[in-house]
Amino acid sequence: MDSGKNVSKLFAARNHKIYMDLKFIIREHALQFLPAKSLSKFQGVCRDWKLLIASPFFAHKQSLSFSSFSGAFFQSPGGSPAFVSLDPESYGVPDPALNFLPVPVDLLSSSNGLLCCRAQTSDQAYYICNPVTKQWKKLPKPSMEHGAEPAAVLIFKPSLLNFVAEYKLVCAFHSIDFDDATEFEIYSSKDNSWKVSGEISFAAKKVIPKSGVSVNDVVYWQSSYSILVYDTTKDRSQVIHGCYSGSNGTLGEYNGKLCSASLNGGMLTVSVISNIYSNTMQMSSRARLWDDKIRINISGEVLNASSLSSVRVLCAGSDQVLFLRGRNVYKCDLKTKETKLLAETPQANLKVLLPYVNSLITNEVEIIWDEDFNTQN
Repeated sequence: MDSGKNVSKLFAARNHKIYMDLKFIIREHALQFLPAKSLSKFQGVCRDWKLLIASPFFAHKQSLSFSSFSGAFFQSPGGSPAFVSLDPESYGVPDPALNFLPVPVDLLSSSNGLLCCRAQTSDQAYYICNPVTKQWKKLPKPSMEHGAEPAAVLIFKPSLLNFVAEYKLVCAFHSIDFDDATEFEIYSSKDNSWKVSGEISFAAKKVIPKSGVSVNDVVYWQSSYSILVYDTTKDRSQVIHGCYSGSNGTLGEYNGKLCSASLNGGMLTVSVISNIYSNTMQMSSRARLWDDKIRINISGEVLNASSLSSVRVLCAGSDQVLFLRGRNVYKCDLKTKETKLLAETPQANLKVLLPYVNSLITNEVEIIWDEDFNTQN
C-alpha cells in the first residue's frame, strides 16, 4: 500500500513539474507573440500574468515580436474613425472612434501600432496615439504650412534598444518658393522638433494626400502618374515611373519591399519593386523596376462584371489586400487567394483606410486596460 502511495505521489510531482514548465514556457516565450486583444483576455489567467502583461518591459517585447496585419482603421467624410478587424476574436481596440483624444481628428497614417491623426479644430495639430493603450501625444506646431490635406507618413520601427517609441513624421508639402515643387518637413520624436529638409523635388507635380507608405526608412507617395520617393536617411528624393496604380490602386509593403496593388478587369495585381534605381541606368539596361509577383482573379462570386469599375484597392500589407466595392470592404488573402467580406462602411466614399498592427507599444510606466476591451472590435 505504501509503495502505491509513493508511486501516486511521484506521478503527481512529475505532472506538477510538467505543468510548471509549460506555464513558464508560455509566459516567457509565447505570450509576447500574441496580439493586444488576446493578451487582454489572458490577464484573467492569474495574477502573475496580469502583472507581466501590464509591464512596460513586456509591452516592449510584444511590439518587437508581433507585427501581423491585424485590421484597418477607416474614416468616411464627416464621420468618426472606425476599425475593421481581420479576426474580431483576436484583434481589436477598446475605442475605435478614438474618443480618448481631446479633439475630433482625421486619420492620416499608421505604422506598427501607432496612428497619426490631425485635429479638425482650427489649430490642425498633429496627434500620435496608440489606440490600444489610449496613450497620445500632441506634436509641436510645424514651421511650414502643410495644406488642408497633408501628405503625412508616420515611420515607426520597434527597436530592441529603445523602450520608448521613437518615430518620425514626414510631410511632403507644396513649396511656397518654387512653382510645381515639393518640399519635405520631418518631425523627430527623439528631438521633439520639426526640421525642414534642404531637398526639393521639381519632378513630382502633385502629391496625392494620404497615399504615402514607408518601407525601410524610405517614404513613397503617389503623384501625377508617378511615385515620389524620399529617403529619410540620405535626405534625397527622386521620382520613379512604370507602375502607377491610379485612383483604383494603392501602394503598400510586401515582404519588406514597396508594392503596388491594383484592380483591372477583375484581376488583382500586386507588383513589387525590384530595383529603385533602374530608371537612372542606361537605356540599354535590362534591369526591371517592377515585378508582377501575384495575380489573382477576384471576379465571379464576390464581384460581377457590372461592379468591377467601382472597385478600389484601399490598402496592401503583409499578405492581405483590402478593397472597397460600394460600401463593402473585402479582404483578399494573397497566400490562399481567398476573398471574403469583412465589413460594411457607413458610406461608399471612404476618406482613408489605414493598415494596423495590434501592438502594445507604449512610453508610459504602466498600461491601463479598458474594462470593456474584450467586447470591442
